[in-house]
Amino acid sequence: MVTKLRATIEDLYHIPEDGKAELIEGEIVHMSPTGARPNRAAGSIYISLRAHESTSNSGLSYTDNAAYIVNARGRRSFSPDVSWYSGPDTDLKFLEGPPDFAVEVRSEGDYGPRAEREMAAKRDDYFAAGTLVVWDVDLKSIDVVRMYRPNDAKPALFQRGKVANAEPAVPGWSMPVDDLFK
Repeated sequence: MVTKLRATIEDLYHIPEDGKAELIEGEIVHMSPTGARPNRAAGSIYISLRAHESTSNSGLSYTDNAAYIVNARGRRSFSPDVSWYSGPDTDLKFLEGPPDFAVEVRSEGDYGPRAEREMAAKRDDYFAAGTLVVWDVDLKSIDVVRMYRPNDAKPALFQRGKVANAEPAVPGWSMPVDDLFK
């Protein structure tokens, strides 16, 4: 019988450069690269959040591949496409604790029943860890941004021509949904 060793946070630090992965149930789960439009949409969100930093004094924005160390339901890390964090400065180390706001922008492989189940489970993990708001950004849907909060029965929906927010995770911030398509 072969016993498989459980991966650790230290193992996550040794993922090859430019690799994106999360630590779930003791396994390193690699994530595929992002396509053109999803990457640009994530960039637009980050740029807007970064501009908000100077006026808010309530947190910092992070780009794709920032790692958050958590301990929630078997999950030990997150690596959202964009995030907002009000926790302690960790210098060169991974961020400690969950993001206040996490953005997951759908890529080509994020469609279908299995993908929907995986995204719902990840949202549940975010909320179990303490994240306040999760955006599911779907550039192919009429409801481009679905904003989830832990106690809401249904997500808030933001379509083109509307302005989306991430209250209460990012107080006072919002951005036009149309900016995700520039």
